[in-house]
Amino acid sequence: MRLAAGLALILFVLGGLGISTTGKKNAPRLPDLAQLEKMAYRFAPAPMRVDTSKLSLGDRQALIKVIEAARILNDIFMRQLWDGNPALYEKLQKDTTPLGKARLHYFWINKGPWSDLDDYQAFLPGVPARKPQGANFYPENMTKDAFEKWVAQLSPKEQEEAKSFFTIIRWRENSKSPANNLLAIPYSQAYADDLSNASSLLHEAAALTDNESLKKFLNLRADAFLSNDYYESDMAWMDLDAPLDITIGPYETYNDELFGYKAAFETYVNDRDDEETAKLSVFSAHLQEIEDNLPIDPQYRNAKLGAAAPIRVVDQILSAGDGAHAVQTTAYNLPNDDRVVQQKGSKRVMLKNVQEAKFRSVLLPIARRTLTQEAMVDVSFEPFFTHTVAHELMHGLGPHQIKVQGRDTTPREEIKELFGAIEEAKADVTGLFALQYWMDHAKELQSGKLLPADEAAQRQLYTTYLASAFRSLRFGLNDAHGKGMAVQFNTLMDKGAFVAHPDGTFSVDMSKIKTAVTELDHDLLTIEAHGDYAAAKKMLDEIGVIRPGLRKTLDSLQGIPTDIEPIFVTAEELAPTVKEPPGKVEPRTRKRRR
Repeated sequence: MRLAAGLALILFVLGGLGISTTGKKNAPRLPDLAQLEKMAYRFAPAPMRVDTSKLSLGDRQALIKVIEAARILNDIFMRQLWDGNPALYEKLQKDTTPLGKARLHYFWINKGPWSDLDDYQAFLPGVPARKPQGANFYPENMTKDAFEKWVAQLSPKEQEEAKSFFTIIRWRENSKSPANNLLAIPYSQAYADDLSNASSLLHEAAALTDNESLKKFLNLRADAFLSNDYYESDMAWMDLDAPLDITIGPYETYNDELFGYKAAFETYVNDRDDEETAKLSVFSAHLQEIEDNLPIDPQYRNAKLGAAAPIRVVDQILSAGDGAHAVQTTAYNLPNDDRVVQQKGSKRVMLKNVQEAKFRSVLLPIARRTLTQEAMVDVSFEPFFTHTVAHELMHGLGPHQIKVQGRDTTPREEIKELFGAIEEAKADVTGLFALQYWMDHAKELQSGKLLPADEAAQRQLYTTYLASAFRSLRFGLNDAHGKGMAVQFNTLMDKGAFVAHPDGTFSVDMSKIKTAVTELDHDLLTIEAHGDYAAAKKMLDEIGVIRPGLRKTLDSLQGIPTDIEPIFVTAEELAPTVKEPPGKVEPRTRKRRR
C-alpha cells in the first residue's frame, strides 16, 4: 500500500489547461507547447542529493549495480503500462523541436502518453484517448466479463495463476473454444530479457556488499526475477537490516484498474537514517495501547495485534518504474503477499527527503494562501512527517477480521469499492487520535523528545494537518486520499473544528478539534467494524464532496505545484546514464513560473 500514490484526478485544473473531459463524441483537444509546459510545471523540480559517504566500500560498489538494475525496471514498467510505449518513446526522442522536447519531458514524468493528474487523458497524438483500464496486463479489447467467464472454468491452481500478481493475460492463438481463449504468462517469461539482465546485476551487487541481510535479499530477489516466485525474497526483504535499504520488484496493483490483480515493477534505492528510525521505534512499540483505546465499542478492538510493524526512515537515492511516475510516493507499506504479512507483518518505509521536498515545494505555498497569518506560524515539517508515519501505522489498527450476519469476512470485502476512501480517512483520523494520545501520555511512553506534549506542539499538529488537507484535496474525488480527505474536511468544518474567515483563510479551533477528531474516528471505525456498505456510501455521497466554498479555495491554488519531479543527482553522479534521462530538465536552467 502506498501513500499519495493512488494517483488521479485533479479535475478542477482541467479547464485551465484547456483539456476537455468529454467523451468520444467530442475528442479532447491535445495540449500545445504552452499547455504542456503548464502541465509539467505542476511538478516542481526536486534535486535528490544524499550523503552516501558513511556506506562501506562494499555497499557503495553494490549501490552502483543496484542503480543500473533499477533503471531496467523503467523499461519493464513502461511496457506494462502500454504495449505501444517502447515505439512511442523511441519516436519522441528523435523529435528535437520545442514541442517534441516538451512532449518527451511530460511523457517521462508519466512514463506514458496519459496525464495521471488529468484522469489519464492522452496528451499525445496517435494513442488511445485514455489509459486502458487493464493497462498492458490484459489484452486491450478484453472485457471483465470475458476474463471472469474464462477464470470460472479453470482448475483452482489455474485460477490462482490467472489472478496472480505476477502473470500477464493474453489471447490464446488458434483457440477454437471461446471459454478457453485466454492464457496466463509468467512475468519471468513475458519480460525475460530485461529480468535476466536485472537479475545478473543484483547478483553482482550481492557479491559486493558486506551486509549479510542485503546479500541474502539481493540474491533471492535476483533468483525470483527468473523463477517468478517472490515469496522467499519477500521474507528476506522483511528481515533486511542494512544501511542500504533496497526495494525492487513487482509490488503495487494500482495500474490494474480492471481487477487490481497485477503488480507493476518498481524500485526504491534508499539510504537508511538510523537516528530517525530509532526515534520512531517508540511508536511501533506502543501500537497495542492505541488499539486498546480506540474510540470504538470495545468488542471491536483487537486484543492482540499481529506481528510488529518495522519502520524504516530513509533518504531516497533513486526511484524507478511504478515508483517514479507522476505523483511521488512519500511512504510505502509492503509486502502485499498475505502469507508474508501473516508471518512477518509488514514494513513501513518513510521517504524523508521526498517528504521534505513536498513540504517545501507544495505544502508551504498552499499554507501561505489558505491559512491566517497567525495560523501560518504553526505550520512545521515535523508534525507533517510524524502524521505521515502515524497514518501508515494506523492501517494496521482497527477492525480487520469481522463478522457480518454470522459470516467471517473483512471490511474490504463488505465495503467493496468504497473501502479505499473510508480506509484512507480512517488512517488519517486515527493517526491524529494516536498522536494526541501519545502527547497526552508522553511521560509514560517516553515519547517526549519525539513528540512534545506542550500546547504549541498540539497547535502545530492540527494546523499542519489543515494545510495538508488542501494538498490532498487537489488529488480529486476519484482518488481514495482525496475522497477521504473531503470527508474529513467537511466533517471538521461542520463541527466548527476548522474555521473559515471572511478573507478566505482558515484556522483551527483548538477547543473543538480533539473532540471532533475522536467523534469522526468513531464513525469511520464503526463503519469498518460493521462492514456497513450503506453507511459508507451515505457518508461518501453526502460529505465526501467538494462544496462551493472549498472549490473556490482550491481554484485559488492554481500556479502552486501539485507535486515534485525528483532529479536524482546522487544516483547520476554514482552511475551516470549512457545518455541524458528523457525529458529531464536541469533545475539550474529550468525557469519557474510565479
